[in-house]
Order: sequence, then structure tokens, then C-alpha cells
Amino acid sequence: MKLTPEIVARFPRPGASAPQKIAFVPGSRRIAYLFSGRGDLARDLWEMDLATGEKRILLAAAGGGPGARPMSREEELRRERERLRESGVTHFAWADDAPALLVPLRGDAWVDGRVVARGLASPRLSRDGRLLVFVREGEVWAMPLPEGLERRLTSGAAAGLTHGLADYIAQEEMGRPEGLWISPDGRFVAFEEADERHVPAYPIVHQHGDRMEMEAHRYPFAGAGNPRVRLGVVPVAGGPPVWMDLEGDEYLARVSWAPDGRLLAQTQTRDQRRLALRALDPATGRGRVRLVEESELGVNLHDDLKLLPGGEFVWASERTGLKQLELRREERLVRALTAHPFPVDAVAAVAGGRVFYEASGGEPTERRVFSVPLAGGEPACLTPEPGWHGGPRWTATTAVSPDGSCFVDEHESRTIPPTIRVRAADGRVIREVHAPGPVPGLPPPEILSFRARDGETVRAMLYRPERLPAPLVVHVYGGPGVQLVHDTWLATADLRPQFLAQQGILVLKADGRGSARRGVAWQAPIAGCTGEVELRDQVDGVRHATALGLVDRGRVGIYGWSYGGYMTLMALAKAPEVFRAGVAGAPVTHWDGYDTHYTERYMGTPQANPDGYRESSVLTHAGKIRGKLLVIHGMLDENVHFRHTARLVEALNRAGVPHELMLLPGERHMPRDEAVMAAEESRIAEFFERTL
Repeated sequence: MKLTPEIVARFPRPGASAPQKIAFVPGSRRIAYLFSGRGDLARDLWEMDLATGEKRILLAAAGGGPGARPMSREEELRRERERLRESGVTHFAWADDAPALLVPLRGDAWVDGRVVARGLASPRLSRDGRLLVFVREGEVWAMPLPEGLERRLTSGAAAGLTHGLADYIAQEEMGRPEGLWISPDGRFVAFEEADERHVPAYPIVHQHGDRMEMEAHRYPFAGAGNPRVRLGVVPVAGGPPVWMDLEGDEYLARVSWAPDGRLLAQTQTRDQRRLALRALDPATGRGRVRLVEESELGVNLHDDLKLLPGGEFVWASERTGLKQLELRREERLVRALTAHPFPVDAVAAVAGGRVFYEASGGEPTERRVFSVPLAGGEPACLTPEPGWHGGPRWTATTAVSPDGSCFVDEHESRTIPPTIRVRAADGRVIREVHAPGPVPGLPPPEILSFRARDGETVRAMLYRPERLPAPLVVHVYGGPGVQLVHDTWLATADLRPQFLAQQGILVLKADGRGSARRGVAWQAPIAGCTGEVELRDQVDGVRHATALGLVDRGRVGIYGWSYGGYMTLMALAKAPEVFRAGVAGAPVTHWDGYDTHYTERYMGTPQANPDGYRESSVLTHAGKIRGKLLVIHGMLDENVHFRHTARLVEALNRAGVPHELMLLPGERHMPRDEAVMAAEESRIAEFFERTL
């Protein structure tokens, strides 16, 4: 397949169109999923009968859906939080105990194929499907179904004060997009109150259009004030809220209702070294701590709390250094469910007396689906094929039938595009859901390992050009919680390194210290001062590729986005003898300009760790940059503000360091405009051809 900048900029990637967000339809042998039969980004809602294999579209939503209004600013920003490119139907949910179907579409709530409420956000169905709860203008509302009058349940919302919506930190950094939760009996709604009025508004100016616009985002910078968050419970029938006692913890991480009617909240201290699971009485707000996780390195959040009838629950803990599963009752450990020599990724479901979960199986570049009996026993690997099972990320996406008799296996590898099958609980394939069609030829990258200078094994990936030795470009992220090297079709269909390889450039990816799915000890070395050990791992990768005779010595570049942009700048400043040129996209240039929860998790606050912040800042080292530099940044970026690049340019100018700049005036943190992205790909390829 001959690539061009226009093809590189195009989504979805070749061969990557497959059903997503698969779910079993309650009380049936059917599954529902999002898919585009056209192979574009506009997804429809489909249904498949597992008994007959028959498929049909439940809701066609190309172009946004029937009668859809223009996308609101709130919806646009929510899509940014989720890094969502797709359009059409992007979310759907069945009621837990009834075949009632909710589809949010551009500010409208569709239930069972018709619009029941408009001008809203964050709609939710009760378990029996007879109640819709949503947020409108910062307040929580409820409406009985199928017909009923809307009732406002909260009051007092104002600019910077909302009820029922997750605050920015929860959405962007804590993996909690929701801010309201309906009780199992449908009588109460728990909700987040987020008061951001004391958080300074950060202005973002639209300067690329025919008329000037301005956004104001209340952004909590590291070391400064966070939103003041409260958890309330309000009756659906009406009445004042009851506020839950969270004992002063800074972060509301997770909320769920227990089968017995208690409200469970996971809260974190500001330094994130302590997480408490609290059981709360919704009638009084009082409660007690059922479980505490503590770590000097910070406690990682997860979605693996699974509540069982009778008071038991499945929990995940990293106390051993590797995330493992356990069964607990109140404060007591009943039994350890797993003791793998590798970490568990995530729990998919508890069904049929077994826990279904995803984990690497020992090789970090792969993933398998496992199950283990709740009653105790050995885990079983249900997906033995090499590659990646369970969806494109390391959060749980495996759909399991309510009775635990079968599950949906999403499988891919560097040589196999996404393939979806239904398997029995013992792993036997019983139905094919999606088989990929023919795709253009793309050579799969090579996965390899090398020893870092301290003896640790680092996984890496190479995209080889036809002729070697060749100039080398390192594709880096380097930050915590991300993995670039994995045996997935996404690795093969990563078109920028494939394009560079076609231009005669060798591309290397390496998952050094701090990257995902290697356990606490692998993550720990970056604590307190970033841009050190993770940079050494990238340098060691270059040295390994050079020792193999693959690299035309002295012709080495690097590129990355976000944390990868930060790493690119640190590489040019701290290892100029290795890297001749770099492209830094949307780079963080000083951690005092990034948000609280992410930054303080690894760096502490600027007040408590001034030396670490100073040494970890690109601005401290900007004058040491000697190689060629291209910086790219979207001017509407509300995550890594354009201010980071402005501060960098100021430092480079003052130090007399030449550099190039490509501005994307109409783009946010994740560029979306295909023409703009094609221009970006052309610029990057031309830059490396010229400088290497």
C-alpha cells in the first residue's frame, strides 16, 4: 500500500472498522454494538441474534441522527475527554433489568427509538427502564417513562457550580465521565456537586474564524485549588438533598450503589497515597470506611469493584506490586482470586459464579481473557491465540452474558485485523460476529526486546524501510499509563511510522519506565522528577538499534505528542549527542502549567517539590537544545494549553535557539480536520527528510 499524507490523515485506519462497545441485550440471546457498514466514522447502532446470526440496524445515525441539532460546546469537549473521533451513535445503554434502550444523540435522549427529552446531558436509565435522569443547565432532572412530566431535583446551579456533571479532573484524569447515579430501586439519585467558582478561568481565544470567540475553562493548575466536590442524594419524588460525609478527602474517584441500598464512594487524598472505600447511608449521609489502599507511590484508580448479593465484592489491589483480584466481605478478605506473576488489566464481569478478566498472560505486548471461580480455584485462559484480546485498550471491554455462559472475544494482532467471535465460557467459539475483509498490504512491525543500562528488559517495536542502515526516528510517548508496543492491528495500521518507513526511515517505539501494564516497580522510577529515567530508556533503544547495524550513525530523530512532545524536547536538550532533530507536538513544557491530579500523582506539588519541578521543566534546559526542532500545537488545546508552547518559544528566543513552529489555529489536543492533519503529516515527513 503506497501511503500519502492524505491517506495517513484519514480515519478509520485500514482494516480497523469493526463493532465496538458490544453489550448483551438483557433477557435475550442478542448483542448490540456500534458499527459503520460503510467503513467511515459515522456509526450506527446494530443488533445481532446469536441464535440465527441475523443482523439489523436499530438506529441509523449517519450525520448525527434523525433531526439532530448541531453539536454543543459541552458535547464537543466531552468528546475531547474521551478522545473520540467517531460520529453518529457514540453511546448507548440498556436498562439492567429490562430491554429498554437509551441512546444519547447530540443533546437529545432517545429511548426505544423515539426522542423523550431534549436539551440535556448525561442521561441515565433506572434498572427497570421506567425512569430517565439527566442534567439540564447544571441541574439534575428526572422523568418517568414511557410518559411523564419532567421534575427538577436540584437547585442553585450557577456559573462554575453544577449538579450531576463530572468535573474536568474527574473526566480527564480520573476516568470518571459520569456525575449522577440512580439507586437500584429507582427512588433516589446520587449526584456530584462541583463548585469551581474559586478556580480561575483560563481563556482560550478562537482566532482562526471569521469572527472572534472565547472560551473560559476553569482549569486547576498543579499546586493550586481543585474544584470543591460534594456527593449528594436526592429523592426522585422531590425533597432536599442529603450530603454524604466524605471526611475531607480531596477527590471523589468512584461512586456506586450497593444491592442493599447503601451508597459506596471511593475517595482519594490530595497526594493520592490513600484511597478509601466508604459505605454511606443515603438517608443520613453518615458512613464508615470498608477498605483502605495506601502506597507511597500513589494508589492507581480502577473500575474493578464488582458488588455481589449478600455483601461480598470483588476488588483489585496492587499491594503486592502487581494488580491482583480478591474476594472481600465488608472489611475482611475472603480469599485471593489471582496470584499471577503479571498484573491483571481489568475485570470484565462477574457472572455464572466466575470472574471474567483481562491480563497479559506474562507477555506485556499481548492480552488474554481469563476467568476464575468465585469459590476459589485456578484461573483459566479462555483465549489462547497470540495477539490481543479484549478491545483496543487496556480497560475491560469484553462483554459477558448475564448468566456467564458466553462472552464476546475481540481479537487482533499485527497480522490479523479486528475479528470478533462469541465464545462459550470454556473458550469454545460458537458464533462469528465480524470477520475483516481484505485490507491493503502493510508490513507488520517487528517486536523485540533490549536491555537497558541497568539490566531491565524494555519492549520495543521497529518499522523497517527497504534499505538498511537508515536514518532512525524514535516515536516516543514515554509517560505513565500508556503503552505503544503491543501486538495489535493498530500497531500495523499506525500510518505515520509506516509512511516514514516508505520514505526510507527506520522507526523505533520503546515502552520504557513509567509505561503501562508492567506493575508498580516499573512505574515508580519517574516519581518526583520526570524526563530522566524514561529518557535513558529511549537512548538505550537507539543504542540497541545502532548495535544491530540498522542505523545510519548520527542520523537520529525523535517525535511525540503531549507527554511525547515533552520527551522530544527533553531528548534534544539532554541527549543532543544522540538526537539530531525532533518534532514536539502539543508539548508540556513546565509541569506547573498542567493539572492537579495527573501532575501531583507523579511530581507532588510545586510547593513541596520545587527542585523536581525545576529539573523536570523543559524551560530549564531549553538553552541546551542543539538539534533541529519543529513544534506543532493546536491553539484551542484545552488540555495542554498553547501557553506551554508560547513559554517555550519565549525561552528559545531568549537563548538564541533556532526552531520551527507549525500552528493549528482551529484544533484542540487531538487534531480532527483531515486537511489540517494531511498538512501536518507532510510537514513532519519533509522536516525529517531535510534534517536527517
